[in-house]
Amino acid sequence: MNAGRYLNVALMVLIFVGAWLLFATQAHAHCDTMDGPVIIDAKLALSNGDVTPVLKWIKKEFEAEIRSAFEKTMAVRVKGQQAKELADMYFFETLVRLHRAGEGAPFTGLKPSGAEMEPAVQGADKALETGSADSLIKMVNKDVAAGIQERFARALEAKKHVNESVEVGRRYVEAYVEYVHYVERLHTDAIGHGVVHGHLKGEDAESEHHHEE
Repeated sequence: MNAGRYLNVALMVLIFVGAWLLFATQAHAHCDTMDGPVIIDAKLALSNGDVTPVLKWIKKEFEAEIRSAFEKTMAVRVKGQQAKELADMYFFETLVRLHRAGEGAPFTGLKPSGAEMEPAVQGADKALETGSADSLIKMVNKDVAAGIQERFARALEAKKHVNESVEVGRRYVEAYVEYVHYVERLHTDAIGHGVVHGHLKGEDAESEHHHEE
């Protein structure tokens, strides 16, 4: 495959990734932080005494558990400020744990308000606030293009010397594998597969397992 075709692939990936981010990134945006949308809805539910706002964040099979946790929290939080704080935190942690379980991801605790977030996550939320994804797409496309170009250039340079020795050839293969897998991951995510909260989805996990073998 020549350099022109490689660049065409890169451009296609940029388009796919930009479109995918409009849908996927915000859906998993900082759900385990005190500033995140899950906790915002949890605070609203507790304030109004109505669990409904948080039900959308969990799978149906977890609904009974979160309703029970909500009832326990509401019963305890009237017993004083300290009890209220402890009960609220119990509800927040239960909700986020169940939300992440529904996505196939582990719960490692709540991050405090002001916790550092990835620029893409901040950009995704900002896009929804402003009603425009233009800045988000521009930012992500820039980083994706740089990532592809860096790996492409390394593989291309190594290919020029591939037959000089076995050791040099192995260096080319290493660069080639990194380059192709990087593009493959981007494209897989862009067309709707890939990872959820850092875990490969069913068929993708099976495919990745076979690749590693």
